[in-house]
Amino acid sequence: MKKGTQKGVRDLREPVAPEAPKITFPCDYPLKVVGDAAEDFPACVCQIVVRHAPDFDESTLQVVDSRTGRFQSVRITIRATGEQQISQLFDELKATGRVHMVV
Repeated sequence: MKKGTQKGVRDLREPVAPEAPKITFPCDYPLKVVGDAAEDFPACVCQIVVRHAPDFDESTLQVVDSRTGRFQSVRITIRATGEQQISQLFDELKATGRVHMVV
């Protein structure tokens, strides 16, 4: 390579942290809560969501079973008011021991 034509080189030993996306609150915030399939799993998720988002419309809840029927995903959309609300909701859902993942 000719002198003076070298492009900027990034040191690959130092990872570049991706910048977190900016969310403007309040906003509609979709969630997918995945857990073991059970008759009462959607109701359990609903009870927790209502504590953190009292205006949540339960009629919008969607339940999708996995191909094997072993898992269920409960899909909801809440009106999020801030990062603290979302963080506390995630924490309480995970604390049930029934939730495998919240996306």
